[in-house]
Amino acid sequence: MIRPVNFRMNEQTAVNNDYQKELGDVLPATVQAKALKEFDDFVLKLRSVGVEVIVIEDTPNPNTPDSIFPNNWISFHQDGTVVIYPMFAENRRQERREDVLEVLEENGFVIENVVDYTAAEEEEIFLEGTGSLLLDRVNKKAYCALSPRADEDLLIEFCEDFEYTPVPFIANQTVEGNRIAIYHTNVMMALAEDFAVVCLNAIDDKKERKQLVKELKEDGKEIINITENQVIHFAGNMLQVIGNNNQRYTVMSAAADAILTQEQRNKIEKSSIVLSSSLETIEACGGGSARCMMAEVFLPKA
Repeated sequence: MIRPVNFRMNEQTAVNNDYQKELGDVLPATVQAKALKEFDDFVLKLRSVGVEVIVIEDTPNPNTPDSIFPNNWISFHQDGTVVIYPMFAENRRQERREDVLEVLEENGFVIENVVDYTAAEEEEIFLEGTGSLLLDRVNKKAYCALSPRADEDLLIEFCEDFEYTPVPFIANQTVEGNRIAIYHTNVMMALAEDFAVVCLNAIDDKKERKQLVKELKEDGKEIINITENQVIHFAGNMLQVIGNNNQRYTVMSAAADAILTQEQRNKIEKSSIVLSSSLETIEACGGGSARCMMAEVFLPKA
């Protein structure tokens, strides 16, 4: 997780992230201070239940307002591979830092190989990490909502390189009466060990929706269907992690937690404990939530 120093609304990502909002006359320093408190409180909650969190401080220069969302530029894999991804917003490309890999190695993780797809940026082709790719690492499937930030050809290239089966679809939201592609898959869908949270109504194409349901059921995942209104409150943006005694936790924001129905919560709590934290400022200005803030590390330990 990257601790922010210059957090604010990023005008370069707002062009296709309809979840970002202006906070009126709030001073930039106030936005940063609020975001920092939310970040620190969130990390504290994760650590309190035994989740191992490596916090890396952001740097003032270059100015990277979205550095708090590292999962869009990097992913870590069980075979020791690190993947670096091409990003839509030019100022987000500056978030990519080699010293992050050094910190992980200092913490005992083994890096064998780095796969870098960032040359695709020259052709304006993007695939924004585990924001775009929902990786079922057990069943080797990559779910991906295609959008300006998630290119189908690059998805297929990733899947060929890592031997995943691609499950592409288009997920839309209604904005001012128009159906517009949702910018990241992980806003409308989350994968856990034995369930999947997904907004099926976002997938307008019936064949694509049917295929998605088939893939999930094939792997024994219970489908927890959420509404578009719940998506707006980041109920699709959650991540299952492991804490003390191998206890599973499904991590989300307080806003996502509050918008769940009792029936949805019961399905999640069959196999994991809900852990939520207030991320109000981060969600409003950044247009991302709890899952986006965590880049999970699957690298082997030395």
